[in-house]
Amino acid sequence: MSLLGPTAMSVDTAIRRRRSVRGFLPNELPEPLLREIFELAQRAPSNCNVQPWTPHVVSGATLRRLREALVAAGMQDVAPQPDWPAETKFVGVYRERQVDAAVQLYGAMGVERRDVIGRKLAYVRNQGFFDAPHVVFIFMPHPFDTREATDIGIYAQTLMLAMTARGVASCAQGALGLYPEIVRQHLGLDADRRLLFGVSFGYEDPGVKANDARVERARIDDVVHFHR
Repeated sequence: MSLLGPTAMSVDTAIRRRRSVRGFLPNELPEPLLREIFELAQRAPSNCNVQPWTPHVVSGATLRRLREALVAAGMQDVAPQPDWPAETKFVGVYRERQVDAAVQLYGAMGVERRDVIGRKLAYVRNQGFFDAPHVVFIFMPHPFDTREATDIGIYAQTLMLAMTARGVASCAQGALGLYPEIVRQHLGLDADRRLLFGVSFGYEDPGVKANDARVERARIDDVVHFHR
């Protein structure tokens, strides 16, 4: 039971309905709803119950200042310096899925492949949080590493499903981990808080063309191996 009313959505429905939304209305979530969502996400499992995630939820004036700084970095082609490597080159079927996702997204926005400026502006929307009224940056304390990062991925999925069940849209963005020093500076954090990624969230704006993009998932027979 939600503090703000019942959430009738089943787990199955929330999983199927959750998707990456890239255009939000300006309306902020009520404070009680914000706290309810993050309290529920705190139930996520982790190795030895360490709970290695350190989320920083940003809204209001702080969000506006941070958005301006990140968009400026993106538009000026400032070289990213992520806390974690972001140079994976996908090959084979993984590359095919990456390309298909890009085709669906840019196609929905009406941005052609040869439109270099249009593609850059579309990408920099990542740094602008897709106009979301909230963003959560998820940090991991030093010296945690890959194992704890896995726990944080589980936390993020739990968080986004809790949002979906309450009619709140979200988008997990690796791009929000590209300029950690800018983020730490605006949030007053030390370097031992290493930034993994961010999640923009709020209420979906159905008028944004990017939100018409849909991507499929692989068949389980192509990815899941059953052993007996």
